[in-house]
Parts: sequence; structure tokens; C-alpha cells
Amino acid sequence: MDVEGQLLDRGQQGEIVYRTPQLMTEYWNNSQANSSSFAHGWFHSGDIGHIDDDGVVWFSDRLKDIVKSGGENVSSLEVEQVVARCPGVLECAVVGRPHQRWGEAVTAIVVVGPDSSITESEILEFCRTHLAGYKVPKEVAFVDALPRTATGKIEKHKLRRRG
Repeated sequence: MDVEGQLLDRGQQGEIVYRTPQLMTEYWNNSQANSSSFAHGWFHSGDIGHIDDDGVVWFSDRLKDIVKSGGENVSSLEVEQVVARCPGVLECAVVGRPHQRWGEAVTAIVVVGPDSSITESEILEFCRTHLAGYKVPKEVAFVDALPRTATGKIEKHKLRRRG
């Protein structure tokens, strides 16, 4: 579905929405969540994806993790996959951080391998050869470990707030 509530054709990317008799009907005592989650008569998953010609649903990213930079939508997942392939990078997460010119700046938070001495400029150069220019991170921040929940999920909201 697009942002105006129109169902999209196969191959077009939008929010994954669904409805079924087995789906809950509302959030208890949370009218704000109800109005956004059930807009246009569909449950809004918060996931971005598309349906291919065979009817298979493909997940692209979480709606809240899309970075809006300079008028373009950048998939954090796509950038993460490229940065993670860079030699010397152990793991990474990509978030949007506030930026005066771009609105949000694509920012890669990187954990390097124990024997790696990779630099920000090397990571950015690697990204330039594998990503469109507007998707290349504006900044690379190095950390010892990514913040995680008890189940191991990266807590991107904490990375967005880091200065």
C-alpha cells in the first residue's frame, strides 16, 4: 500500500498490509495506535516490500528504519548488506541521524574485526563502488559492540540517539 492508502500493483514497493478474520481487531485502550495501525481497513505491518510476478511477498526493510536523506528513501538493510561485505567489518547497523542539509544522514555504525585497522574512508570508498551516491553513508562511527535486546536484536533507536 502507498502512503495515500492505495493498494499497489505487483512489483511496486510499499508498506506490507494485510487483513484476516484471525487478526486482532484493535489495541486495548490505545486509540492512536488503532487509527494508524488499522488505517484504510488494513493492518499496517510497518514493513516495506513488494509482491513479485509469482505472488511472493518480498521484505525490503522496516518502515521506521528507512532513512529519508535529501528527498530520497534509503533502505538501511541495503546499506548494511554492503557495509557488512567490506573487508575488516565484523558487523554493522545503519540509521538515519538528524542532519541540517539532508534532513537525515545515512550513518553506518560499525564493529570491526579484532585484527582489522579499516578506516572510515576505506569503508566509504567500498560503499561508493557498490551503492548509488545518495545511499553512501555520510558518516561511519566505530563502536566496540552494537546495543542489543535480550533476544539479540539490534536496538537501532539507541544508535539514532548517540552523538
